[in-house]
Amino acid sequence: MMWLSWHSACRTALCKARKGGFKDTHPDDLLAPVLKAQLFAQARDCLLPMGITSENVAERYGITRQEQDQAAVESHRKAAAAVAASKFKEEIIPVVTKVVDPKTGEHKQVTVSADDGIRPDTSISVLSKLKPAFKKDGTTTAGNSSQVTDGAAAVLLMRRDAAMKKGLPVLGVFRSFVAVGVEPNVMGIGPVAAIPAAVKAAGLQLDDIDLFEINELKLDPAKVNVNGGAMALGHPLGCTGARCVSTLLYEMKRRGKDCRFGVISMCIGSGMGAAAVFERGDGVDQLSNARQVISNN
Repeated sequence: MMWLSWHSACRTALCKARKGGFKDTHPDDLLAPVLKAQLFAQARDCLLPMGITSENVAERYGITRQEQDQAAVESHRKAAAAVAASKFKEEIIPVVTKVVDPKTGEHKQVTVSADDGIRPDTSISVLSKLKPAFKKDGTTTAGNSSQVTDGAAAVLLMRRDAAMKKGLPVLGVFRSFVAVGVEPNVMGIGPVAAIPAAVKAAGLQLDDIDLFEINELKLDPAKVNVNGGAMALGHPLGCTGARCVSTLLYEMKRRGKDCRFGVISMCIGSGMGAAAVFERGDGVDQLSNARQVISNN
């Protein structure tokens, strides 16, 4: 049986029927002000700056400034270690472009082949000196937020038999995808709702997941953002999802048999969360492509 709940109720003042005061009034006319008020209230939350939603999450769940700063230090440390180990080299395509020298005004040709926002020397003592960026007494700063960066990323998705015919390596198998809604004013919790749903849609348990790429969450450091997250690498809109897929699949490839399933997830402005489950490409046989990919968006 489906249960319904009343959201609100309203009425007009009552008048004598003979006057016909409301003969041209329709139910929609009575509901319009109530619905409009509710919609505008939700819309205001959807328009909150990301920095404020970060402050809301920190306040609701008791996340301290020191914890956020420590997470930032770890993000930069892991990203720097990944660069030193040439882990990103396989997934980055060098781009040749021109820049203007700010001192001479001269146009120079440069090759961009490495992420340039990683700060290996970041420390708690340095981050603790930064002022809150979005709220006077807040805990979110420029140092423990995702960077303002630019970039591009792409993934190629096709049937396994098509990839085999073209002689292309199969990096991963797309198992499931889920998008969910959460409160817009704490949109950062989106992955908390999306990940379990995506894992369930793939017919798995959370313990089955060996690796996660999440925009930035302080969870098991052995499984989550092992090569750094958004605070070190940045969060270019329109790029992050594919960038996370790329980083996840190449790390799964490096780990081989020790890493079969991986998850990417992120929060989305206006109150959403999304997550997808992938299986390592060489960890399945050719017939496994017949398994249905489940979408629950």
